[in-house]
Amino acid sequence: MKSLFGSPGKISGLVLRTCQCLFAASSLSVMASASGFSTSTSFCFLIAAMGLQVLWSFGLACLDIHALRLKKDLHNHIFLSLLVVGDWVTAILSLAAACSSAGVMVVFIKDTNICRSQAALSCNTFQISIALAFMAWFLLAVSSYVMFWLLATI
Repeated sequence: MKSLFGSPGKISGLVLRTCQCLFAASSLSVMASASGFSTSTSFCFLIAAMGLQVLWSFGLACLDIHALRLKKDLHNHIFLSLLVVGDWVTAILSLAAACSSAGVMVVFIKDTNICRSQAALSCNTFQISIALAFMAWFLLAVSSYVMFWLLATI
């Protein structure tokens, strides 16, 4: 059985899942604390997608802790199939939410100058949240690739 970086039940997998959870939670909390986030449905979608990613990553981080404490091997076909599907679904939703929010920010900043005319919108806060969402998605994409590769080697 191959042992890749980010494999479930390994320290690197725990670090990867913890970082995913932290970046997604940071993105969610920054966007939710920004004034005027409800003006765009893509910002609300970003909050929902990051919430899902927090739950998914936190659950798998807890599973990694459990496997490390009990020295369990999590490399079986059924479990890895579940991880592959969950990671890919969560990754696609997170990427879609981050891209749609980034598109709205392009419209707000470049095309309509809404950020200048409406001081009540927290455009800089929106941008920070979107950048954190892209970082969370990147980490999830890494673990999605690792899970798919592990599943292919079984």
